Amino acid sequence: MVKAVRTPSKLYKYRTFSTQTLDLLVTDQVYFADPTKFNDPLDTRPYVRPDASAEVLQEALQQLIERRMESELKTAAEAIHYRGPKTQSRISELSRVQAQNSIRDIAYLASDPEYAGHEEEVELDMLAYRLQEELLRRYDKGILSLAGRFDCPLMWSHYGDQHNGICIGYSVPDEQAVQLHQVIYGGSRVIEASRVAAMLSGEPQAQNDVDSAVLLRKAKDWKYEKEWRVIGPKGLAENPFVLADITFGLRCSGAVKYAVMSAFQDRVDPVKFYEIREESSSFNLKRRQLTGREFENYYPKSAQRNRAIFHMLEPLVGEDEILET
Repeated sequence: MVKAVRTPSKLYKYRTFSTQTLDLLVTDQVYFADPTKFNDPLDTRPYVRPDASAEVLQEALQQLIERRMESELKTAAEAIHYRGPKTQSRISELSRVQAQNSIRDIAYLASDPEYAGHEEEVELDMLAYRLQEELLRRYDKGILSLAGRFDCPLMWSHYGDQHNGICIGYSVPDEQAVQLHQVIYGGSRVIEASRVAAMLSGEPQAQNDVDSAVLLRKAKDWKYEKEWRVIGPKGLAENPFVLADITFGLRCSGAVKYAVMSAFQDRVDPVKFYEIREESSSFNLKRRQLTGREFENYYPKSAQRNRAIFHMLEPLVGEDEILET
């Protein structure tokens, strides 16, 4: 994976406020999402261009299918406690035959006269498409997406529940910096088939090129996100960063603010709280730090509320009346 030149000291995650969000916060976990479910269907989906001979593409496809089949069959064999040398030999043989059959099927389909173009060109296109599909299956990982700023109006609208949600700030420890990868915006989705073949042969730069094409490239229109990514197993995981602050959206309710701040009241490592404010003379957003006291006035315990009401009534009625009440 390509290492970013400059690693930010803090990154942000915009979220809708929900019980799931609160659970992630209090358990100090993060969620690695399935890239196939991203809102942009072109994200993490490069196009493999057939820039090499059919033999080169066939060899690359053979390797990808064999490696995938061996991994799947080994998992199945271990589940039924088959681990001996005969089992391994059988797995290798089945994987090789499956890959060869797939390549023969492509050659047969390419000979169909109904396809427009020369048979060789059709076969190259089919091999490249199958190579693309196998390549994506190889990257069976989850992605934790983080933003570079807390005051982006579009991020608040798209991911922060239209400014009703929250933005979680994470400090980035030095030892975690190597896990961060900066998203590349714009350019081409194309990755040459020859680079895939070079990657499979062990060329480090080719590995970096393919990794970036599959995991880190997005359309230029998404540039406002200033996105950084962490790659890991799909699903919940322990937070690799340090929870530093929580910013409440412009429309976030007082009840949400009070609930979140109360949940972290006794935390050993303190968390700072902010709320987004609008700038009167522009479309920019700014934030103000909260102490928590302002929300205690809005959401006090019932006894505190009753006592406050008595103090308000005291100038209007006698002291005995209040005591009797």
